Amino acid sequence: MTEAEEQALRARLAELTQEHRDLDSAIAALVDAGARDQIQLTRLKKRKLQLKDQIARIEDELLPDIIA
Repeated sequence: MTEAEEQALRARLAELTQEHRDLDSAIAALVDAGARDQIQLTRLKKRKLQLKDQIARIEDELLPDIIA
């Protein structure tokens, strides 16, 4: 992996992590407000899980496997 590719992955990781945090805050705010729109909550939670998967994939690419 070139340095430019690594920097691009790290930038993407930062974006996804921030979006994940923002979704967490939005979900918490909706729950605290007593949101009745379960479809919206479900969609937000599903998107949050997708982000978590993308974050994990990028972290796996950035961290080399260590053979013990």
